Amino acid sequence: MNYSTVYVGMDVHKENFSLCCYTNEKETAEYAQKVEGHYSKVLNYLEAMRFHYGNDALFICGYEAGCLGYTLQRELTAHNVKCVILAPTTMPVPAGKKRIKTDKRDAALIARCLAHHDYSEVHVPTEQDEQVKEFIRMRDDHQLALKKVKQQILSFCLRHGYQYDGTKSHWTQAHLNWLRSLKLNGVHQETLDEYLLTYDYLTAKLDRIEKRIGELADKEEYKEKVHKLSCFLGVKTITALSVIVETGDFKRFASAPQYAAFLGLVPGEDSSGGDQTRLPITKAGNRHLRSLLVEAAQCYGRGQVGYKSKALAARQKGNSPAAIAYADKANERLRRKYYRMTLKNGKKANVAKTAVARELACFMWGMMTENLA
Repeated sequence: MNYSTVYVGMDVHKENFSLCCYTNEKETAEYAQKVEGHYSKVLNYLEAMRFHYGNDALFICGYEAGCLGYTLQRELTAHNVKCVILAPTTMPVPAGKKRIKTDKRDAALIARCLAHHDYSEVHVPTEQDEQVKEFIRMRDDHQLALKKVKQQILSFCLRHGYQYDGTKSHWTQAHLNWLRSLKLNGVHQETLDEYLLTYDYLTAKLDRIEKRIGELADKEEYKEKVHKLSCFLGVKTITALSVIVETGDFKRFASAPQYAAFLGLVPGEDSSGGDQTRLPITKAGNRHLRSLLVEAAQCYGRGQVGYKSKALAARQKGNSPAAIAYADKANERLRRKYYRMTLKNGKKANVAKTAVARELACFMWGMMTENLA
């Protein structure tokens, strides 16, 4: 019997893949097999399945987003095999807490989701976007390492009775001079020196990485978009470039709320009958972008409504009047929103920042899709 479409569920791991087939005609998973974790083994499996489903069968493969990233999808696509990546948070969860979970069952679930279109597909970025994304995330890892070293230095000094004047800020030039002027006993001095060497190394490396990110942002495919997004308060080169490469094509979202949902910034809901219960934000989307936008939203809690700093005006320079006016409207609206929520309605600062981040994401979608009304 010839089948028009065969859905192949793949539960992928570093060392092996569990595969199975599913057709709407039979409505059951069959021909389960575990193979070595390499795309060539998948191709061999598909070729073998043509004996059961016919030479004209169209195979559609799919696997959950995970440790393999986009590599398997690109390799299969290069060999003319359609392959999609499923977002795990959008797939149905089997009923019952006490369920049997095996690779074979997971592959069958993926195959059924493919056949019933009961999932959301993960966007596959271009290779250029993926390279820039990985570079920016590498920078974030180094920034986290620097933060930990700073905490370790302060804790070390506190443990041994050295405290900088509490009325002054840490990590200024004066604070660094104070740290380097400390005279400790024995190996304690060597310990502090090693900490400071690590601090200097990471600081210099971050400066070099951020300079390189600036060069990447000046590339032809990113320059105009980065310049537009930098019109928003709290959004500079690194944040703007991250939003661009992590999102890809903004037009794949039909509306601004859909983009906010992609970032996991929309509130959850647990409603039944006439009862409606609002929950915290879903956090079901891109965690990296969500963190960046919440961080950018903190800037709206400072300054007077309508005020534009010289730095922001310099970033806006060179954009079209329509884009600048759109960004100014957004900046004023979001500042008012933050102050209204915190000062008038008594909302917590973090709640207000998250709400501002959600609207900022919507305004970014409007800027990138040229919906500037």
